[in-house]
Amino acid sequence: MKRFFKENWLVIVTGIVREKGWFREYGLILAAGVAVGIAALILTASGNPKNMGFCIACFERDIVGAVGLHSAEVVQYVRPEIIGIVLGSCIMALIGKEFRAQAGSAPATRFAVGALVMIGALVFLGCPLRMLLRMGGGDLNAFVGLLGFVIGALVGTIFLRKGFNLGRAYQAKKTEGFVLPVIMLVLFALALLVPSLFHASEKGPGSMHAPVLVAFAAALVVGALAQRSRLCMAGGVRDTLMLKDPHLLWGSVAIFVVVLVGNLIMGNFTAFSFLSQPIAHSNHIWNLLGMVIVGWGSVLLGGCPLRQLVLAGSGNGDSAVTVLGMMAGAALAHNLKLASGADPGLNESGEYVKYAVTANAKVAVAMALVVLLVVSLCNVMRKKKEA
Repeated sequence: MKRFFKENWLVIVTGIVREKGWFREYGLILAAGVAVGIAALILTASGNPKNMGFCIACFERDIVGAVGLHSAEVVQYVRPEIIGIVLGSCIMALIGKEFRAQAGSAPATRFAVGALVMIGALVFLGCPLRMLLRMGGGDLNAFVGLLGFVIGALVGTIFLRKGFNLGRAYQAKKTEGFVLPVIMLVLFALALLVPSLFHASEKGPGSMHAPVLVAFAAALVVGALAQRSRLCMAGGVRDTLMLKDPHLLWGSVAIFVVVLVGNLIMGNFTAFSFLSQPIAHSNHIWNLLGMVIVGWGSVLLGGCPLRQLVLAGSGNGDSAVTVLGMMAGAALAHNLKLASGADPGLNESGEYVKYAVTANAKVAVAMALVVLLVVSLCNVMRKKKEA
């Protein structure tokens, strides 16, 4: 049998590809997921915080702190990963002739919902991408977040079925589509040439980072592949629930599997646990509700935080507005003490101490859920009246 497969493996594989069209259908999205997983492992090994090779929410928050829009000294750094994703997607969109400058689809709503998504992510301590990385690192709190994310995406999908729509985008001048990529390019140049312009953490997560060029190169690849494959965590859940199409979902599965296997090989994985996880807390209800906001808001916006960055790099002005909304949400989250912190861990008595989610954060989560409900209901009711 072994000899048979050795002599005929090419015929067997070719037959599978011809019969199923498997590689044609899933090859690109799986390749993107594998690349993101490998890049995350490399960045973590190179200096990024554990289980945070990438985190769109956290890294946008760090940039906001670096330019002085919040004063949390432990999370301030111009993250090359965000810049690289935007520029990588821009380059790939131009190469593939998919760069389209467009805007005008409910920008105010997108800005506000983007801010809410960021607040939810910072209560959980991570975007959907970091959620997958935390899962692959053995953090059971991230599985609680996954449940919340799926619930939120399900609610958003229900409203999509009922007719929720932020309206069409309109063609804009091509120069409009380059606004965010150019801003990111200028930011990167200034960070390299005049680093004294920006705040930089001397301790905490903001002080932990891979070498600039390593992070930038990895992000360029991730941005390019994410643009080409349409990789999106929210889109994977939405399409599976709404269209019975799990295509995008396989990208998320690939990220999780690669990170889990990589952590096992590199000796970074000890056991699945809720406690003592890096930059995480074990308040389950708030992990759940934070990601409900992220899942719900992402579906309404048409993509998760990673997808919004990629679309913005591809010329979509509405996604650029969403990214700016997320950055505003990050500033609010830290200035108003809405963002969570990690569990303190064991105290002197040997008792495990959990992080206490602030009263401000609890109120903000409740308000965010109410606002998302109002936005969803009002939009659906307006569409029905127009019909």
